[in-house]
Amino acid sequence: MDDTDIVARLAALGFTLPPAAPPQFVYVPVVLHQGIAYVSGQIPKQGDDVLYTGKVGAEVSQEAAMAAAELCVLNALSQLRLVLGSLARIERVLKLTGFVASAPGFNAQPKVIDAASTLLGQVLGESGRHARSAIGVAELPRNVPVEIEMTLAIRTSLSFT
Repeated sequence: MDDTDIVARLAALGFTLPPAAPPQFVYVPVVLHQGIAYVSGQIPKQGDDVLYTGKVGAEVSQEAAMAAAELCVLNALSQLRLVLGSLARIERVLKLTGFVASAPGFNAQPKVIDAASTLLGQVLGESGRHARSAIGVAELPRNVPVEIEMTLAIRTSLSFT
């Protein structure tokens, strides 16, 4: 699968990759080390605009939180594409960690993060299946309901045979 195939799969699902936003704090969006890509936590924003705020189970519905999780994945893929030059260099998503800002009593964090996991599987196929944690937290940066970070195995070279 090449970069164009991945973008086409996203489009078929109704998604487009947002432009990779520069960090607003002191961190690197993606670190590559010995064939592994570590993607810093991504929040549901486009450009400088945060599209979802509040706690899931209070101000944010579970469905809206699932959409926020999908946007977090799109932002992660955009950051990867910027650094790698092509999403075709993704060999495998190894681990996804999802943080869900949860109101008291909300305990469906795995369901929220399922939206991110499902999207990766739909776009990357078997390579998108991964280990995962879905963690409920009291607060997230900029009052977002969801933040996602990922660890991926990366191909060092591309060959399409």
